[in-house]
Amino acid sequence: MIDKNVVRLIVEEWLENNNYFLVDVNLTPDGRIVVEIDHADGVWIEDCAELSRFLQEKLGEESGDYEIEVGSAGIGQPFKVAQQYLNHVGKEVEVLDSDGKKVQGILKSVEGDTFVVTVKEKQKVEGRKRPVLVESDREYTIDSVKYTKYVLNFK
Repeated sequence: MIDKNVVRLIVEEWLENNNYFLVDVNLTPDGRIVVEIDHADGVWIEDCAELSRFLQEKLGEESGDYEIEVGSAGIGQPFKVAQQYLNHVGKEVEVLDSDGKKVQGILKSVEGDTFVVTVKEKQKVEGRKRPVLVESDREYTIDSVKYTKYVLNFK
């Protein structure tokens, strides 16, 4: 039986020579090794195939009992690691906070495990009859939100 940490170490060895970063490693009950990687400019299929071959070579005969699946973290999927936040600074994200409130805005900055999202919200302004759209910054910690994900915009 293959150990998840062994797979993780092999993947990290491959990553040392590439600009990718590891998002997740999963061993499924039906005998699959699922590896998710990401890159600031996207993931190339050729690199996924190369990593898959590298895993097969390093695992040797043990890999014969498993199906190896290497892919990208997936657009529109919740972020799993801090590097994904860094890669999406300046882009629109959706955050579901711990209270169940969903907000959309621009990921302004990331520092450590804290990130800031600039949102537009209607606020009553003195001297105006109707509410006005005002930008405000909301600060979150990665561990305190239920999810954060990139918002696809087709405009």
